[in-house]
Amino acid sequence: MLLRLAYLTVTTTFSFLRLLPRSDHDKDIEILVLRHQLGVLQRQLAKPAFTPDDRFLLAGLLHRLPVARLRHLTLLVRSDTILRWHRDLLRRRDAAACVPRRRGRPRTVRSIRVLVLRLARENCQRRSNPDPLATSES
Repeated sequence: MLLRLAYLTVTTTFSFLRLLPRSDHDKDIEILVLRHQLGVLQRQLAKPAFTPDDRFLLAGLLHRLPVARLRHLTLLVRSDTILRWHRDLLRRRDAAACVPRRRGRPRTVRSIRVLVLRLARENCQRRSNPDPLATSES
């Protein structure tokens, strides 16, 4: 019992010493990530499955940490998986920005539309009033 108490005291002391060189921003990110992972675990009884919203939140929070620090965090998934989620998130965001706003054939330029309508009108007038020279050949 006394040995266990001494062990817990020493490990806790080293844990606090390990946190001293970190900035408050990094500590806050780690706390938010750990809280979110705890929420994911509380929702599920079996193996934790991350929803797209969970992936979005973890990738958004953790991409600000350096990769070296990210590899030392205790996470439910590997740090490479988090980085892949972040790449997928950026790929989807960029793909959504490139989607054209209008579907289908692009609009015709106004000058071309006016020209086509004029030619159609002239063609229609010629058919209703045929040339006498063209009919004399038959």
